[in-house]
Amino acid sequence: MPVPTPKDLLKAYRQGCNITELLREAQGRTQNSEEIIEVAYDLQAGGYIAAMENPEMARHKGEYTAAIAREILRLTTPTSLLEAGVGEATTLSGVLGVLAMDSSQAYGFDISWSRLAVARQWLTDEKFPQVRLCTGSLLQIPFADNSIDVVYTSHAIEPNAGQEQQILRELYRVTRQWLVLLEPGYELAGDEARRRMERFGYCRGLAESCRVLGYDVVRHELFPLTANPLNPTAITVIRKDEPRERPTHVLACPRFKTPLQELGGMLFSPEALAVYPVLCGIPCLRPESAILASLYPDFFQGL
Repeated sequence: MPVPTPKDLLKAYRQGCNITELLREAQGRTQNSEEIIEVAYDLQAGGYIAAMENPEMARHKGEYTAAIAREILRLTTPTSLLEAGVGEATTLSGVLGVLAMDSSQAYGFDISWSRLAVARQWLTDEKFPQVRLCTGSLLQIPFADNSIDVVYTSHAIEPNAGQEQQILRELYRVTRQWLVLLEPGYELAGDEARRRMERFGYCRGLAESCRVLGYDVVRHELFPLTANPLNPTAITVIRKDEPRERPTHVLACPRFKTPLQELGGMLFSPEALAVYPVLCGIPCLRPESAILASLYPDFFQGL
């Protein structure tokens, strides 16, 4: 099967095809790559916000996000919050509405720039314009070590079967106090749901992977709210052993985890000698976005 062009994929998506499944078949893969995940989610951009026009969907999302916020408040009162794989921010906005924290200390990143673009508009409409968004990879998160009090995911690890441990290491590294995962509960699901998760390349074994990595798993069970019975959500709560010193920077070079310098509206990494572009106010902090430009500071100073 020939690899579809982007226009072919857009047409297939509009016809209701599962893009990750189509691309895995075209590329002869059994698991999703980051490229496959990026394409699939970018083509969906705007779909989650459009779904909020459905009263039943909006009601469920409100209950789901309020439940996440309550779980966080049982653990701590965070001064900083990160949703990894924030998508269109329909979950983050609901969580923030209950937490009532300073939204300038709330962050979100996603693999897809297009989803973040619509997320920015959604957050502005929902009265959270100060939330800071950037593109990023779950495999190389562009945040400093121990920089965020509470990091959570909502079905973001989901399509990354086979890369669970690497993603967990990165999430744990960024976390300062608590890591809360709301992801497919493969081990807690029935046979039909498991077959579906296997077909779509969904993650599994998150709690066991955390234990193998030496993390303190304080809770792992089915979450009471889920949108699809064939994709039941499990909540896994991981405690970081002791309070860590807060770093002086939050956003970081995804390769070296070091501070970035803002120069000419772009972000420069002195360690990578590279510029990360900022597109319509959204920093593009995936490693693939870096432009090697060792002389950029010199030329910028001369402008």
